[in-house]
Amino acid sequence: MTPPPLPGPLAHLAPLLDDYGYLAVGLLVLLDNCGIPVPGQTVLVLAAVYAGTGRMSIAGVVAVAFTAAVVGNSLGYLIGRTGGHAFVHRWGRYVWLTPARMAHAEGFFRRNGVKVVVVARFVDVLRQTNGIIAGTTDMAWRRFLPANVVGAALWVGVWAALGYALGTDIGTLYEQALRYQIYLLAGIGVLAAAIGLRTYLRRRRRAAAGTTADADTTASGGTAEGGDAPAEDGPAEEPEDGPGAQPGPPPRGSGGGRPGTGGTGAGGSGPGGASGQPSRMTSNGDA
Repeated sequence: MTPPPLPGPLAHLAPLLDDYGYLAVGLLVLLDNCGIPVPGQTVLVLAAVYAGTGRMSIAGVVAVAFTAAVVGNSLGYLIGRTGGHAFVHRWGRYVWLTPARMAHAEGFFRRNGVKVVVVARFVDVLRQTNGIIAGTTDMAWRRFLPANVVGAALWVGVWAALGYALGTDIGTLYEQALRYQIYLLAGIGVLAAAIGLRTYLRRRRRAAAGTTADADTTASGGTAEGGDAPAEDGPAEEPEDGPGAQPGPPPRGSGGGRPGTGGTGAGGSGPGGASGQPSRMTSNGDA
């Protein structure tokens, strides 16, 4: 049975599908999902249209495309996990992928990686790269695999159902879908640019605030350490023999003796007392 004429981009793949059938579907879908920009989605839609005309089995198309999509995205994940960091480290600066932006991407995928992997197949560029990005950002395999399976099932199911149901009438719908994909991709690019600009401005503000704080710290430190700041108030040290010092014991023979002991103290009655007068006994001639 000869299929009706196919519209637009579908017609260009008809000879390939006529010659290789399910092998063409599996190979192109697999490559399209692991980073190589080939028309995997287009051949999936064309195969579904063929299935609607009886040229192929819709169950066979779905099974082959689903398996190829899961395997292809898993290969992309493996590529990113084993070589993504080395690639970013060596070549990232040439595409403005700095370590800080890479860390930002890793944080984003930790929070939203499952959603991205599920819906990425419906957007060109993301369909080819989401597995590689997930592997490069160290998304856990236990999170990636279920999202990969769900995303593949949705993507294959939607386009296979539309191609099978609409047949050659899918041409207009498919062209509109491609146009909206371009708009969506442009919107994602604008959003990414806005987020990058916001992050850049925030970093500049933080750097300016840090510079101001360092300048203030330096100025205050110079006054405290090298300036003519007044000394701290406190009690002045008293001299050793100054007021309030406790008198120590008088030295021997210094006049500190008891009265009547012959000492030289102020109250002593011996020779050389404080009065400088001879004792009474001496003045009376008594021995």
